[in-house]
Amino acid sequence: MGEKTETQKIERDSHPKIVRKFSVSVRSGPDAGARVGCEEGALTVGTAKSARLVLTDPTVSRFHCEFEADGDGVTVRDLSSSNGTYFHGAAVTELRVHQSAELQLGQSALLVELEPQRVPVTLSALETFEELIGGSVAMRKVFTVLERAAPTTTPILILGESGTGKELAARAVHARSARANGPFEVVDCGGLPPTLAESELFGHERGAFTGATGDRAGAFERADGGTLFLDELGELPLELQPKLLRVLAEGEVRRIGGRKSKKIDVRVVAATNRDLRREVNQGRFRADLYFRLAVLVARMPPLRERLDDVPLIVRAMIPKIAKQRGVEANLTLDEEFWLNLANHDWPGNVRELRNYLEQLLVLRDAALLSAFESEPRHEGSADALWADLWSMPLRSAKALLVERFEREYLKRLLETTDGNVAEAARRSGVYRGTLFRAIRRIGLRAHDSEGDLSDDEPDAS
Repeated sequence: MGEKTETQKIERDSHPKIVRKFSVSVRSGPDAGARVGCEEGALTVGTAKSARLVLTDPTVSRFHCEFEADGDGVTVRDLSSSNGTYFHGAAVTELRVHQSAELQLGQSALLVELEPQRVPVTLSALETFEELIGGSVAMRKVFTVLERAAPTTTPILILGESGTGKELAARAVHARSARANGPFEVVDCGGLPPTLAESELFGHERGAFTGATGDRAGAFERADGGTLFLDELGELPLELQPKLLRVLAEGEVRRIGGRKSKKIDVRVVAATNRDLRREVNQGRFRADLYFRLAVLVARMPPLRERLDDVPLIVRAMIPKIAKQRGVEANLTLDEEFWLNLANHDWPGNVRELRNYLEQLLVLRDAALLSAFESEPRHEGSADALWADLWSMPLRSAKALLVERFEREYLKRLLETTDGNVAEAARRSGVYRGTLFRAIRRIGLRAHDSEGDLSDDEPDAS
């Protein structure tokens, strides 16, 4: 796509998002007659008090299903409920409704109806928010939430696939808050062994356990007066969740082995690539902790759903990468280049895009993305690879070699374990969460020990 085409696409996407109004009513069951209308684009049904349509039916899960308007229809998603969501007797995980549909949830029958009126969804006018970039409707919805959240002390939950920019969103909120001059602490809940997670969060006193040779402040103490970012929150061990909830509720922390609690002033921003409502329904995440952290929710869209943002991101990334790697930033961004990017589905999201641009700038060769995703360049040609390496700054050459080794190592490891991350982690001697994030960062495909969770998406008219 040429320059003019890119600009036109972004301008078309900058108009306010228009969605259909719809309503959900209870046709039968303990709550027969209840009805809610939706003018904001989405609502959740369940027994949880935070649901938009709260049911008392004991056969309905806390977060049973959600309805989201988009364009001319409404998408219904089951949230891993205990008893399922049924349409014409068939269990569905995702259902597209264009006019109306009757659903069965436990003992309750629900009717979703689309109304003729269309309403605009409030969107930010920004195309950048600190380091986040995007003029698409999807990103401007995110900016709307972050703009409103930043000046407050309200906890925020950021959802999204790996590589979509969840940490950048957390840092942007911190930078736009009154705590900007305070610390910004990051805890990777998925990369911590369970035995050390409690110490990392809350700290410990000398002698509290074997290996505790001195006093150590935890992340909450280090973040006092600032922001604590809990990354991969969905990986936090269940037994540690009530302790985290207590700190959030009481505003004070006690180190392991300590006798006194310390008052803290910390704003918590959490992120996960899991739908925590589903985790609550499955008993893997505490509902009360979810309610405490999900006061405001921002959903980072995958790159494949906002391809109009790719030109903006590319032009912002190229000079930064060039400066960081010590290479020239002058590239010919011709029609073939843009077409190559537009035809890729970006499983690794913005992180994969950056990885591709970095290789392009260093090697000066725009390889096809299909080849980039599956096979490293110069495979079987060590002389060609070394010829490129000798012409680079030392730091850039080392980074390229490490990236190539990691990609090839993980690719072959997944091949020998049939894509099973749990088994791959055991063989490689690293924690499963750490390995899973590395795989997603590079853009390889794998599944965890629970298998592939993909489902067909039926359609209703």
